[in-house]
Amino acid sequence: MKHLFKFIKDIILKVRHLIELRKYNSYTIAEYFRKQGAQIGNGCNIIPTSLGTEPYLVKIGNRVTIASGVTFITHDGGAWILRDEDSNAQVFGPIIIEDNCVIGQNVILFPNIRIGRNSIVGAGSVVISDVPPNTIVMGVPARPFGSIEKYRQKCIERWRIQKPPDCIIEPDKDWWTSKHFAQNREKLKNHLLKLFNKELALDTTEDTENKKRSD
Repeated sequence: MKHLFKFIKDIILKVRHLIELRKYNSYTIAEYFRKQGAQIGNGCNIIPTSLGTEPYLVKIGNRVTIASGVTFITHDGGAWILRDEDSNAQVFGPIIIEDNCVIGQNVILFPNIRIGRNSIVGAGSVVISDVPPNTIVMGVPARPFGSIEKYRQKCIERWRIQKPPDCIIEPDKDWWTSKHFAQNREKLKNHLLKLFNKELALDTTEDTENKKRSD
């Protein structure tokens, strides 16, 4: 009976947690994390709904974007092997993300790291050491991949070409907050399909060969 009560209690807590999370979106969830002790600046876009088991060891600056699937690890599980020496041994460390950073999808952040301002961590990377400011890192473990300045120039040039010529953005808004967002997205789709027409075109030769095999 005791186990049944615990099971029911756990279910109730999980339901309450899910209901609580529904109050927030990626732009407002910082408020939820602050209640858990995390330090988070302004203007952040945080998609994950968890900052790990010790959210109070996480510090996030201003204008930080964190994609889905990012994992915050603030404790060192390897300390388990020390149980024979000290059955209570546990080791922890903070995760610091400075201003204006982007953390890509499915990144794993280990304890005792600092990601310097204006940096990008590529999707799927595993960060085990500090990332210098103005740096792009990728890989397992994450290593410097290039400079932000070169990336900035490349992005600006690509957007100049890829931006729909007929999109409408009000002077006091941006791409995401414009009331024309839905229409602009559709215009973007059509524009990109034209730009990448050759790359996305069906290979008629391969298609014919596959049809012959199926016949």
